[in-house]
Amino acid sequence: MNYRHAYHAGNFADVVKHAVLARLVEYLKQKDKAFRVIDTHAGIGRYDLASVEAGKTGEWQGGIGRLTEATLEPQAAALLQPYLEAVRAQNPDGGRLEHYPGSPLIVRHLLRNQDRLTAIELHPEDAARLKSVFAGDFQARVIELDGWLALGAQLPPKEKRGLVLIDPPFEEEGEFSRLVEGLRKARRRWPGGIYALWYPIKDRKAVTAFRSALKETGIPKLLDIAFEIRPASDEPSLDGSGLIVVNPPYTLEGELRLMLPALHKALALRQPSRWSLEWLAGE
Repeated sequence: MNYRHAYHAGNFADVVKHAVLARLVEYLKQKDKAFRVIDTHAGIGRYDLASVEAGKTGEWQGGIGRLTEATLEPQAAALLQPYLEAVRAQNPDGGRLEHYPGSPLIVRHLLRNQDRLTAIELHPEDAARLKSVFAGDFQARVIELDGWLALGAQLPPKEKRGLVLIDPPFEEEGEFSRLVEGLRKARRRWPGGIYALWYPIKDRKAVTAFRSALKETGIPKLLDIAFEIRPASDEPSLDGSGLIVVNPPYTLEGELRLMLPALHKALALRQPSRWSLEWLAGE
């Protein structure tokens, strides 16, 4: 896909992924005990929506741009509030959107004093930029490392509570297989953690095979969130995105059934398109 994220920050896929991420963090905060969020493909943290890269695609305008202008049902608005507050924190003037926070900054905005973030980034320049974003922040640790290796080296966290976000760039062949094998490895080390695995809906056959491979792992509690903004294209394009949540909070499915229709109404480009929730594996 050649998914260098500066071109796509704030698009519809980011909005859905980060809205769900915020709900997962909010759930973890219901207990006083500390937790850790591990972001395996963290990026640069903050994205300039006026940059050359963002300007070439304009994708953020159809994502966070449309959502901030949408009229939301009260229940959906309340559930989306933590995520939208994290976005507003990067745009303190309250006017035009100028910056979009990547997942590390969204998580960091939501953490309490006792919670921690580990952000993993392999690309040296991106890792350096991310370190500058969190310079002097004792709650956030940035590690320059292959995110796939982090699934062994960083698990389990000492807090024994938390979330692992696995959001690969899909720049190389075999990323779907790496997601499945990475999840297998991670769960052997930390079966009680929450995992969120992002994937693109572009190659429909690859997505179907990915879902089948996940079912065949025998891993319980797999919730598949799929969000499409247009029908399947004749030429391969990013028609949608998905998120597999492993060990989802018991509250998540009900929250998503309120959030996803509102997000789809705001972000869908063409019909027929759909969102769906499917348990690939239950208890």
